[in-house]
Amino acid sequence: MGYGELRVPTAIAVTGADMALSAQDERTLPAVVLDGLDRQPLDHSLAALQTLIDQHGHVIVVYSRAVPPAVDQRLRTVRSLLESDRIALFQPELPPLGIAVLARQLRQLASCDLSPGVLASAGRLLTHYLHAGALLGSVARLDRVPVGLKSHAKSWVPGSQFAVLAHPQPQLVRIAPDATLAGPEFATSMLVARGQLQSDWVSGGLATSWRIQGLREAPLPAESTEWWGTSKLIEFCTFLPDLSVLYQLVTSVRQNICHWCGIDVIGDRCVFCSATAPVTAVPELQQQREHQHQLPAG
Repeated sequence: MGYGELRVPTAIAVTGADMALSAQDERTLPAVVLDGLDRQPLDHSLAALQTLIDQHGHVIVVYSRAVPPAVDQRLRTVRSLLESDRIALFQPELPPLGIAVLARQLRQLASCDLSPGVLASAGRLLTHYLHAGALLGSVARLDRVPVGLKSHAKSWVPGSQFAVLAHPQPQLVRIAPDATLAGPEFATSMLVARGQLQSDWVSGGLATSWRIQGLREAPLPAESTEWWGTSKLIEFCTFLPDLSVLYQLVTSVRQNICHWCGIDVIGDRCVFCSATAPVTAVPELQQQREHQHQLPAG
C-alpha cells in the first residue's frame, strides 16, 4: 500500500473508555484513555500527559463538545501548565459516536509514516467523510441541530420518532414509510450505538438506502444522551474503514510548514499551536472535493 510505519507513533487519546472503539484492523493502535480528568488531582493529570509526551513525542486528544466543562478545563489547564505545543486538543463539531469513529481512524493512521502535525491535521480533513446522526424518540431538548417549531410540537405525540443528521449537513425528518436522509455518495461502513429506543429503521431502512457495505454495533457513548437531549435514541455514523483509502486521502493533500512551530501540517491551521497560515493555500474543502472521485461509489 505504500505506507511505512513509525517506531514511536503519536498517541491518540480519548476522554473515556467508551470512546475507545475496538480495532478496525490489525494496524489500529490502542487509544490512550484519559478517564476521570474532572475527578482526579491536577498533579495526576499533569503527570499522565507529561508521561505520554515523553513516550510518544506528541499527543492528540480527540473529545466531544458534550464532555463535562470540568474535563475541557482540565485539559486546557494541563496544556497551559506544561507549556507544550506537543499536545493537540481536537473538538470537532461531531456527535459523540462520530468523535469515537474519528479517533479510531486517527489510531489507524498513527501506525503510518505520517508526521504528528499531518496526523493531527488529518482529523479536520476526515470529518468531511463522516455522516453522523441519530434516530430520536423526541427532539424537545435537541439544541445542537436546527429544529423547527412543528417538529418540537410533534415530538410530544406518543410514538413519534425523528431521524436527525447532524453532520455534514443538518437534516431532520419525522419517521414515515418513505422517510430518508441525504447520505454519502461513496461506499462506507456504518457503526450503530443503541440507547433506550427500539427500532430497526437505522440498521434496516437507512442502511439499505445508503447502500452500507458493513454494519457493526458499539456501546452508546456516555456523552450521547447529553448531546442529543434524550436517552431514547439510536446513534449512527458512517465512515471509510480502509486504512489504504484514509492514507491516500491524507497524503494527497498538499503539506505546509507551520510558520510558528515549524511542524508539517495540511490545511490552514496548526492543531498543535493553533497558528493560522499567513499565506493563502489551496482550501481544504476544495481539495476534499477534488479527492471525492477517488473514493469507490456507493
